[in-house]
Amino acid sequence: MDQEYLALTERIRGRLDDPPALARFDRMTALVRQRTTTAHDELARVLELPGEPLWTRELAAFALGTAGDRRAFETLVLLLNYRDPVRAESAACALARLGDPRTARAAAALATNPLRTAYALHAIRLLVRLRAPESAPALISTLQRLVREPQHHWPIAKACVEGLGELGDPGAIPALSEALGFPQLWRAATAAITRIGPRTPAPGTGVRAGSAACSPGRPALLRAPPPARCGARCRAPRGLCPAPSRTRAPAG
Repeated sequence: MDQEYLALTERIRGRLDDPPALARFDRMTALVRQRTTTAHDELARVLELPGEPLWTRELAAFALGTAGDRRAFETLVLLLNYRDPVRAESAACALARLGDPRTARAAAALATNPLRTAYALHAIRLLVRLRAPESAPALISTLQRLVREPQHHWPIAKACVEGLGELGDPGAIPALSEALGFPQLWRAATAAITRIGPRTPAPGTGVRAGSAACSPGRPALLRAPPPARCGARCRAPRGLCPAPSRTRAPAG
């Protein structure tokens, strides 16, 4: 058995104190070790029966999910956004190994849900691990919302920043640049922008040279240089000169 499964079973067993529950735990772990179709069907029935304890559902879903059995998908998604971060972490591990094409969409929905932001950490980390088309847009949307709202949820915002740096999507640069304005995110945002690499933004969307985000040691996104006038005495606004071809050649 792998380390994640051993950690899960040790945690569950440590919370059980009555003999009937311990006996059932032993029966379920014996089913997991069998790795047969019949054993998987028995575990899947645990997910369908009403009134089952949460620990039995968690154990069955993890075992099925890591075995690639998609009957565990719905239970794992519920656990992914659970208030207990240890259970959410185990669910994320199983979902990453499940290989269900619905996983990225479900994780993105949880990560971007403003009502569940406090529990979104492992959904965000799962999106980074999956590197799915939904990953970067979900993290960008969540980060932009968190830096603009009064309640910032700094651990979640930082996870978005770090995840965007790992994903390396240039489209994240504007959101990461916005995060530079917060001391809680500045170091992580600086590292993420550096990791993504240089990018030339559209005119008018970058950070002004000399601004706070352009101080030494901080990567700056400078505005594109404005077009030159036709000559030193031209009074037309930059870029609006009616006769750029009249630029005079240097003397000599």
